[in-house]
Amino acid sequence: MATHRVIEAALQAAVDDGVFPGAQLSVRLHGELQCAVVAGRLSSEPPGLLVQPSTIYDLASLTKPLVTVTSIVLLIQRAKVALEDPIQQVLVELEGTPIGEATVRDLLAHRSGLPGWRPIYERLEARGMTPGHSSGSQFLRDAVLSMIRDEPLIYVRGERSVYSDLGFMLLGFLVERLSSLALDRWCEEAIARPTGADPLLFRPVAGSGQSLPDVSRIAPTEQDVWRDCLLRGEVHDENAASMGGVAGHAGLFGTAESVLAVSGAWLRGYHGRESILEEKFVRQFTTRQESVSRSSWALGWDTPSAPSSSGSCFSERSFGHLGYTGTSLWIDPLCELEVVLLSNRVHPTRKNEKIKVFRPLIHDLVYREYVA
Repeated sequence: MATHRVIEAALQAAVDDGVFPGAQLSVRLHGELQCAVVAGRLSSEPPGLLVQPSTIYDLASLTKPLVTVTSIVLLIQRAKVALEDPIQQVLVELEGTPIGEATVRDLLAHRSGLPGWRPIYERLEARGMTPGHSSGSQFLRDAVLSMIRDEPLIYVRGERSVYSDLGFMLLGFLVERLSSLALDRWCEEAIARPTGADPLLFRPVAGSGQSLPDVSRIAPTEQDVWRDCLLRGEVHDENAASMGGVAGHAGLFGTAESVLAVSGAWLRGYHGRESILEEKFVRQFTTRQESVSRSSWALGWDTPSAPSSSGSCFSERSFGHLGYTGTSLWIDPLCELEVVLLSNRVHPTRKNEKIKVFRPLIHDLVYREYVA
């Protein structure tokens, strides 16, 4: 198929140009898979095996929409929480603090007042707390919650939007508290299994209660200075790693096929078709929030704003998200287009930022080849 070869050639050219060691790209239109191409190798130092459709990638911040945002919708549908609920109603440890007054909506729209990032992992390490800490993971997670609680807000809640990992860490705790399950267990039972997303999991080399993949299927990420090793199957994000690899902002691993499984639930829900997600909530969560000027954020999903990683062709109703390791998902509900790009562009170092140029180009190419 000519179009298939055009996409494959573009992906291979990116490998040759050093954008990433290898990648998967899947395109689905009107529910029909148009292409699932792979290029390159799992690693460059040393040269790894060829990328396969079964290669598993660290999805990084795709964890936010695929797990945390999807979970919030499911919990709203079950009347466990509402968008306007202050998070201190559930996370009672936050009562009486400025961040405790932030609503679920504030956190989803990145307008809570929290900074984008803080070195939580360094603060935990300074206290002698690591994922293997003898007091247990709940003690460690309580410590993280306390650190975010005590973090000074950097702007007045609702006045502007600052993309925040810390906010989504709180949302992850919220999901756990409301579901009475650890986030990885909840993800398996409420999202992965019902959507048929397999593999889609946290801690792929150290998890429990599910079938773990062969480590040879997992693309490595960075040669990490903090952990003094090449990361493979261990989450790249340091804060998520310090929390045992399970967090609301990062930690998820999967394939392009498994990402499409959850993406499809959102797209079907958008059009009122059979899905674990109801139409009214999907439309609400994927609509840009107008309360903050110059923000492109919907509720946990981003929307196109020039210049956009989705390129120049996706409609204004599109929604998507990026992942720091070199991953992305963009969905255009008007033409029912879903595009998943998974790579390990941080291998062997995060200093490689060539993907910033590649992302919009590949989305424009996909749109021209399959839609225009």
